[in-house]
Amino acid sequence: MASSPLTHNQIWTALDRLAKRADLSPSGLAKRSGLDPTTFNKSKRITPDGRARWPSTESIAKALAATQSSVESFVSLISDTSGVAQAVPLIGFTEAGSSGYFSDGGFPVGKGWDEIAFPAMTDEHAYALEISGDSMLPAYRDGDVIIVSPAAPVRRGDRVVVKVRNGEVMIKELKRQTARQVELKSLGADHAERTLSLDDVVWIARIVWASQ
Repeated sequence: MASSPLTHNQIWTALDRLAKRADLSPSGLAKRSGLDPTTFNKSKRITPDGRARWPSTESIAKALAATQSSVESFVSLISDTSGVAQAVPLIGFTEAGSSGYFSDGGFPVGKGWDEIAFPAMTDEHAYALEISGDSMLPAYRDGDVIIVSPAAPVRRGDRVVVKVRNGEVMIKELKRQTARQVELKSLGADHAERTLSLDDVVWIARIVWASQ
């Protein structure tokens, strides 16, 4: 059976549950979070051309702060199985480029991984990376944890983890991919964009969640 990543519906359902737990409507939750009142409205969850619109990690973080909720409690609201969680492999991002942590397909392998609890995802190869330092500000801060799903489809505009043939592992935004090359936008203001030959890319995996 094919694996699939955390879904658009699961994230929005968790926000609805968070609002309900605080005795608020989605718009009430947005107001309390200091956001535009329509930020969490159902009408904002699909773009005019029919594409799924995901809530930003910043807006979720503000909602958690406004309701005095932890990331762990929000994680329990994401799950469609009443908060049942699974152990997801976790290593520091600075270790990710070392040999022995990933298969050629980008799946976590070997020893040295810790674990983090996360809602039961159908992608059995999902893993977590902990960010070190502030080189990816404002997207990610020191101590943030990202969840990566090798099974998730990768599209333009997605934040991704990329491994290249020299062993380097990087976190970027996919700007464009052609039959010959991949264009990557850096998350930190101090880093230039990268253009890689597709032959130099070992694997690309999509970031499906960030705890901030």
